[in-house]
Amino acid sequence: MKKFLLALFATLLFVGCGSEPVKATETKLVVGKSLSDLSLKDQNDKVHPIDADTKKVVFAFSKDVGHSCNEYFASKGENYLKDNKIQFVADLSSAPSIIRSMFILPGLKDFKHTVLIITDKAISANYKPETNSDKVVVVELDNKKITAINYLNSIEDLDKK
Repeated sequence: MKKFLLALFATLLFVGCGSEPVKATETKLVVGKSLSDLSLKDQNDKVHPIDADTKKVVFAFSKDVGHSCNEYFASKGENYLKDNKIQFVADLSSAPSIIRSMFILPGLKDFKHTVLIITDKAISANYKPETNSDKVVVVELDNKKITAINYLNSIEDLDKK
């Protein structure tokens, strides 16, 4: 029975790790473009579009950046994102689906702040920069239109902007 459960777990792990090629697309993070078509689910499975009054969208494309952002936003209080008209997006598309569903998503539900989640590699490819994906990507908006893109070495640099 023990061997059967181990084999089942290993099979599920490898099925969840399946790698499918993602077609290269033109990034949607370009000054002058609109983020009006970006609509993502949060950690509680609620859909959030980018609102016209959103001033910044903070993207985390790596695990370390995501952890730093979540710790930072959690330390700022429950309404920090809303009060500052910021939306936070974490890219989880590279995590195996079984790991994402069993460990990452349940952990995100503990946060009081809203975390918008990218789980699809094709959607991630539309927004993930070719370079600087290991940095905090801050997209400044005016009525959903991108006015600036900043790559921060640390989330604390957000306070300086």
